[in-house]
Amino acid sequence: MSITRRAALAVPLLAAPAFAQARWVPERAMRMIIPWAPGGSSDVQLRNLADLASRALGQTVVAENRGGAGGTLHAVHLAREARPDGYTIGQMHLSVIRRPFLVRTPQWDTTKDFTHIIGLTGWLFGVAVKADAPWRNFREFLDDAKRRPGRISFATSGVATSNHLAMEQIIGREGIEMLHIPFRGAPEGVTAVIGGQVSAIADSSAWAPQVEAGAMRLLCVWSAERARRFPDVPTLKELGFDMVLTSNYGLSGPPGMDPGVVRVLHDVYREGLMSEPNTRVRDQYDMPLVYLDSAQYTDFVRQRAEIEREIITRLNIRME
Repeated sequence: MSITRRAALAVPLLAAPAFAQARWVPERAMRMIIPWAPGGSSDVQLRNLADLASRALGQTVVAENRGGAGGTLHAVHLAREARPDGYTIGQMHLSVIRRPFLVRTPQWDTTKDFTHIIGLTGWLFGVAVKADAPWRNFREFLDDAKRRPGRISFATSGVATSNHLAMEQIIGREGIEMLHIPFRGAPEGVTAVIGGQVSAIADSSAWAPQVEAGAMRLLCVWSAERARRFPDVPTLKELGFDMVLTSNYGLSGPPGMDPGVVRVLHDVYREGLMSEPNTRVRDQYDMPLVYLDSAQYTDFVRQRAEIEREIITRLNIRME
């Protein structure tokens, strides 16, 4: 047999393993880290995804809450400690992307120290107060804060979160002084407002059930258009603030994950995201669908990091 003939016969044998690669199947329970206290909109949405993924993968996906540090407490674990084997992933959101620009010694670089799997959705943000509060609208709220510097307080889910920075922009534009009270998550802020410890909450829609129940009053929303569930509540843009904030988020894992594992996780979570049960959850909290595949989400994180760097530099905000 000629050398050419032997080489031709060898090609299929060499190529066969590439075509026979098995789809990755997890062999034990998995973890999805949710960096907020239980009960908020993202906690509910991600827990629903974890349940759906458990059924699809045949292994339990444990939803683990690690609240604190403005939703960034889990980032070091993902970037530096967790193995890149697909068994540990967590929520990626703008505060994780932003934090390296807020501190002198960054603990991670979101463009290098994570494997970005899928972009999912975002939040409906707004400002809500107790139902019997004296402010009937957002302008009355701001005007009262101007009359009483430092006497009006607002809760958020952490220092230098997207909603905190947005409120600081509003406060700066209005030339007023307000007291910021950060909590581990939006549900704690809602409880504090209803209990009278804080004047208002500026955060994602953990306040929505209380607004619908008549225990809280919604003064404004921060979406591009009015929320379907609250058609009488104006947007910031309608009130003269050129601002829209949805702060979309996704799922990421440790750096260096195998592309085949990423593909399986992406496909499973995309199926869950598009499912009727998860759509119901997102509709419940007015969360927009912001699906991005792995490559698109990686590009989004890279681009958003540059935007966050510019914002932090312009506002000269530091956490140390």
